[in-house]
Amino acid sequence: MGYYDDHYEPYEQTRRKRRSGSFVSALVGAVLGGLLVLMSIPALSRWDILPYDVVPNQRAEEEPKTEENGTPPIRQSVSVDVTTAVTKAIDQVSDAVVGVVNIQEAGFWSQGGEPGVGSGVIYKKVGGRAFVVTNHHVIENASQLEVSLQDGTRVPAKLLGSDVLMDLAVLEIDAKHVKKVAQFGNSDTVKPGEPVIAIGNPLGLQFAGSVTQGIISGTNRTVEVDLDQDGAPDWNAEVLQTDAAINPGNSGGALVNIKGQVIGINSMKIAQEAVEGIGFAIPINTAIPIISDLEKYGQVRRPYMGVELRSLSDIPSYHLQATLHLPPNVTEGAAVIQVVPMSPAAQAGLKQFDVIVALDGEKIRNVLDLRKYLYTKKSIGDRMEVTFYRDGKKRTVTMKLARESY
Repeated sequence: MGYYDDHYEPYEQTRRKRRSGSFVSALVGAVLGGLLVLMSIPALSRWDILPYDVVPNQRAEEEPKTEENGTPPIRQSVSVDVTTAVTKAIDQVSDAVVGVVNIQEAGFWSQGGEPGVGSGVIYKKVGGRAFVVTNHHVIENASQLEVSLQDGTRVPAKLLGSDVLMDLAVLEIDAKHVKKVAQFGNSDTVKPGEPVIAIGNPLGLQFAGSVTQGIISGTNRTVEVDLDQDGAPDWNAEVLQTDAAINPGNSGGALVNIKGQVIGINSMKIAQEAVEGIGFAIPINTAIPIISDLEKYGQVRRPYMGVELRSLSDIPSYHLQATLHLPPNVTEGAAVIQVVPMSPAAQAGLKQFDVIVALDGEKIRNVLDLRKYLYTKKSIGDRMEVTFYRDGKKRTVTMKLARESY
């Protein structure tokens, strides 16, 4: 007889039923859990590797496509068209900037050297001829001249004329080789700080068409020029100053404004160890009348007085009173060393040892002042009032200027 009465199942039977129910519950839970895991795996496999800011449809679109053979396509590089005001200006004028080759033949007592190379600017094309402006010192002492075009073609050039005072020369070449000519701008309107571009052939033709950029550092700069290399200045050149790099070989090249117009002809550079970024160009407004005369006449037609002069500052102080008989307060002017017979000065009555102190009432301090006034303010055929001292007395005469003969 069991421990329980008839109203209760025996203990062992009850324990077996409980174990059976627990197993079934566990089995059902395991099945349901497995189904949930299986259902969640695709979603996890898609989302757990995506960046936080990319949604599935975007990722599918960004996946690289493949070619028919299964290889990924070749990606092409992106080409960027960088066009600026500077590049436009260069495109407009660069073909008109050329190399000028100075060939000097060997003489009996001299040896031939390597050809000198400078730069030049094609400024006009007419009647089968094209005209090139460059510096006088680029073509000086040449036995033969050639022009090297932008594409490397070298053509013979004829020298029409040159001017040592302004350091300019004009060449002529066959126009069939010329594709573009440069446009002249207005150098009188140039301002300090204005962007400019220098184009030329620094160090020779291997760097032909080199471009440097800078600004106008100063306008109306005055630079003394010693033409005869005697240590005394013969001319005051008025130039544009720029910090655009101008090196040997750039001489005769173009200084261009942002519109692609030539505003100067590169001419000089201060080349000292302690100096950098100081270059000079002849203003194009100053150069144009010189270029015109050289093209038409082969020389610059300037007004002529017919005197040899020396600045008082170059004369020993003893001679100011002993020879020139000047008043003690007169220390500036231009002394007449010689008068050319039949010249305008001779016809006006000027004599040796006269000291010129004014032209048309404008003070003359030295020979440079006199030349500048004569060449920039007067023309052939003009009348000019000359104030001078003779034997300690101030006098005034009027002379009619003639054309200088060569």
